[in-house]
Amino acid sequence: MKFPKFFNYGNYSSDNYGVHTLCFEDGADRYWFSYETLVAFRINGEFHISKNYWGTTTGKHLNWIDNDKSIREDEETFKANFARLKGEK
Repeated sequence: MKFPKFFNYGNYSSDNYGVHTLCFEDGADRYWFSYETLVAFRINGEFHISKNYWGTTTGKHLNWIDNDKSIREDEETFKANFARLKGEK
């Protein structure tokens, strides 16, 4: 059994801020967080990223994950895709 692992994404000049940009990896699946909020995920090879509803810092985090704003999903679509890929209703 392999436990999920985590790493920091982004480009903070100090590791003190790294806890705000965590990505958890479980096999090929990844879950990106800004602070305590899931903002992007890749499950079964499908990548989904949320629009920015929070502010400039989370916007910077989203750009580090993927700066193509045209692929960002509204909250309802983002949550529906997560539920679908996790087999939840």
